[in-house]
Amino acid sequence: MTTQNTWLHIGLGSFHRAHQAWYLHRLIAEGDTRWHIAAGNIRHDAEHVVAALTAQNGRYVLETVSPEGEREYEEITSIQKLLPWQADLQPLIAEGAKPETKVIAFTVTEGGYYLNTVHKLEVSNADLACDLQGGNKTLYGVITRILEQRMANNAGPLTLLNCDNVRHNGERFHDGLVEFLVLTGKQAVIDWLKANASCPNTMVDRITPRPAADLPARIKEKTGIDDKAPVMGETFIQWVIEDNFRDVRPNLEAVGVEMVASVIPYEEAKIRVLNASHSCIAWAGTLMGKTFIHESTLTETIYAVADRYVTEDVIPCLGDNGINLPKYRDVVLKRFTNPHIEDTNQRVAADGFSKIPAMITPTMIECYQRGAAPHATAMLPALFFVFMEQWHKGQLPYAYQDGILDEKAVHAMFNAEDPIALFASDKALFGELAQREDFRALLREKIQAVYSLIR
Repeated sequence: MTTQNTWLHIGLGSFHRAHQAWYLHRLIAEGDTRWHIAAGNIRHDAEHVVAALTAQNGRYVLETVSPEGEREYEEITSIQKLLPWQADLQPLIAEGAKPETKVIAFTVTEGGYYLNTVHKLEVSNADLACDLQGGNKTLYGVITRILEQRMANNAGPLTLLNCDNVRHNGERFHDGLVEFLVLTGKQAVIDWLKANASCPNTMVDRITPRPAADLPARIKEKTGIDDKAPVMGETFIQWVIEDNFRDVRPNLEAVGVEMVASVIPYEEAKIRVLNASHSCIAWAGTLMGKTFIHESTLTETIYAVADRYVTEDVIPCLGDNGINLPKYRDVVLKRFTNPHIEDTNQRVAADGFSKIPAMITPTMIECYQRGAAPHATAMLPALFFVFMEQWHKGQLPYAYQDGILDEKAVHAMFNAEDPIALFASDKALFGELAQREDFRALLREKIQAVYSLIR
């Protein structure tokens, strides 16, 4: 009988189901049945999806669509155990503490790391403060509980695997977890972690919008399957993982995962070329009255802002890193024009207060280090400033979602005599640039350029 290993995934959202679950499904479809996924959530807000998947024995249909409109349908079978949410998260913790669980993976937003610009924990955050007192509202609190239970069960080593867009995500999570364990006085867990776990860096990529309202009907028509929890994504998919698993792992290379010594060149290209451009297009598109990413990207003036940002600032910063960056830029911007994905500006515009320091500020700092003013990149925070000004006035066409939004502080900034000066000197957003007069002047100039752009 084949040994069954468990891949526990925390954060059962559309992205996981269109990405990692697809790869593990491909292994199963090719006859490798040594691995299956167990999945659950820290938060309670997606239990309707868990309930629907439970009723469907974990199965669901993934629709992929190319920029040319070619659609394909596949029933995904890799999620074989659903863990219902409860306040103490005991089902999730118990699953993570089993010896069969060899990988614990998770998908969190930038804000879900609770890190400031110097990568230290934001201990004043209410959820994190709760966990420092023994709660389990954050990834750190839950993983700590799981590791303590594994130690008690003598359950053996494992790999903790990030599957998200944060730069150096494995290192960031590891350091945040160790800091959390230091603050809670859990030296024994720190020692166990050092001897028994690894946290590889990863790069993940597949645009996965919220499923369209007509998706279930389309799936029913094409496949005959009545699916209450389908997902959709673009045809393009990529997963690059630092080959640093602590114990056994699935044969991921067999299904196209790139196992590498270092993911840094890949993640830098992805975060700066794809993620930052994506946000830029969403903020600009919203300001110009567009609803979807594809129509925003197809707007000539918006395309030009994104293209200039990558061409003039990102490519010189990244240099010759082994990736054909001009080609990658063109592929990414082409992917954004896919009209069949119907990815919304609202989804992509989210979490700007985390994205600017993580994805945009490093390029501006490096431009200054090269002796060049970041004219093209400064348009991105300028767009976000005007976007948030619209939010402040209640003029955005949708609810803006941001895990670390301090509503009171943002309203106070826009009510101040010189909001731009306050914005430009925000160390949380701009780090060392917040001290520079030339940066403040540049940002002021670019905010005026944004007003001209959207008139």
